[in-house]
Amino acid sequence: MEELTRRIGECIERGKVNRPSPYPKEMQGQDGSDELTRQALDAGVGPEEILQACNDGMKRIGDRFSRNEVFVPELLMAAKAMNAVMAHLKPYFQTGTVKAKGKLVIGTVAGDLHDIGKNLVAMVVEGNGWEVIDLGVDVKPAKFLDAIKQNAGCAVGLSALLTTTMANMGKTIQEIKSQFPTTRVIVGGAPLTQKAADQMGADGYAPNPQRAVALLNEIAQR
Repeated sequence: MEELTRRIGECIERGKVNRPSPYPKEMQGQDGSDELTRQALDAGVGPEEILQACNDGMKRIGDRFSRNEVFVPELLMAAKAMNAVMAHLKPYFQTGTVKAKGKLVIGTVAGDLHDIGKNLVAMVVEGNGWEVIDLGVDVKPAKFLDAIKQNAGCAVGLSALLTTTMANMGKTIQEIKSQFPTTRVIVGGAPLTQKAADQMGADGYAPNPQRAVALLNEIAQR
């Protein structure tokens, strides 16, 4: 059983989704995270053990990303491998067998249609045990407010790629804080800096997905 969980974690780190997947080249023809997760569950491995192995794999690839040893394509493949595992584990989250760390409402702010960064953060965050409510792109403040009402205790992630939409990000934070002052808001996107995040009143700035996970984990422990 330990060997199965070790291999699942390796598949996450290497981005091996399933047996037909040609990536990575040196793992062609081998079972991926999809098959190994099913085998582990059938063998009686607990979903929490599988999730922990995945979290470990995501942390390793995230650390390598932070050191510029791998890049966005590798991180995307790791997230895809993680999603294959989550497809098997979601029923356990829904029944309460596995507890999610918390909820993240995420979206690209009004006026901005870019979603690659947001999608990557959403996949990595979900892979680390959070329930993600993805509102999509060009999200008006009212939609964020409605989602917060429907998901009590959630954190919020705001994304923007355009300098021109940073103002909308600031307005969204103001509206969230005026109605839900205790809701934690983290921000990210190419034009953002820690200084800009502080000026907007955000609770955290995430320049990459792993930093978003770290911020959320800090929130969950409070």
